[in-house]
Amino acid sequence: MSDTDEGKRLLLKGGLVGGLALAAAASTAREAAAQSAPNSLLRTVLDRGKLIVGTGSTNAPWHFEDEKGQLVGMDITMGRILAKGLFDDASKVEFVRQDAAQRIPNINTGKVDIVIQFMTMSPARAQLIAFSRPYYVEGIALLTRPDSDKKSFDALLKAGSSARVSILQNVDAEASVKKVLPQATVMQLDSQANVILALDSKRADAAAVDLSTVWWLAKRHPDKYADAGKSWNTMLYGAGMKQGDPDWVRFVNTTFDIAIFGHQNELYDAAVKEYFGAEPPQRQPGLPRF
Repeated sequence: MSDTDEGKRLLLKGGLVGGLALAAAASTAREAAAQSAPNSLLRTVLDRGKLIVGTGSTNAPWHFEDEKGQLVGMDITMGRILAKGLFDDASKVEFVRQDAAQRIPNINTGKVDIVIQFMTMSPARAQLIAFSRPYYVEGIALLTRPDSDKKSFDALLKAGSSARVSILQNVDAEASVKKVLPQATVMQLDSQANVILALDSKRADAAAVDLSTVWWLAKRHPDKYADAGKSWNTMLYGAGMKQGDPDWVRFVNTTFDIAIFGHQNELYDAAVKEYFGAEPPQRQPGLPRF
């Protein structure tokens, strides 16, 4: 046998062994996961055969009912991504509908395995629950009208005090707008619906709302709404879990990382396009970027 033939044989053998090793690893993944601590929720969920997720049902594009009455949204997709990672079946998840005020209590009483409900991560909340890695970065953004001469952020900035911006009333409302539009006239209103209604009725040139709201409305109604192209005041959204269970937190983080940055990204990418009208993050092989 020539050196070349021997090299091919060894290469083929190595590849075959590697492939078998991967297959073996895949076939024992469930058993490996079950090696978590006996009291870990990871083992409980696997034994139960379904994941229980606490979430909401009235806030598009995060969690809401579609025309068939089914719960959909970005938060719902993140729950299905976890179910897919646990059972290789995205349907093996039960969603428990809850108010925002029930998010932390339902985690700590064990009513749900995890809460995925556009929860802003904060040091104060991290004293009460464990957070996953962030799966979205929320911010304030400017919703405008496509037919307006103040459609873009640059036009609003140039307009100075003649630019009228509506925003939900709160102690930081005026300062939030003035941070990027220092001369704008700020209109503080008592509800989010009225903030957007002011834009609809042309009482305001822009509505300062969540970036996800801007994306959602601009995608759904491009003839009525536009994204001015400016966002600020970043806030991280993460899933909430009970403290003291590192195996469970590690599993959730790994699954989210793979869905956002890795190769199992079909569900995440489809949700980004469907609910935000945006392109998913670009993944490039090679060295990680910091």
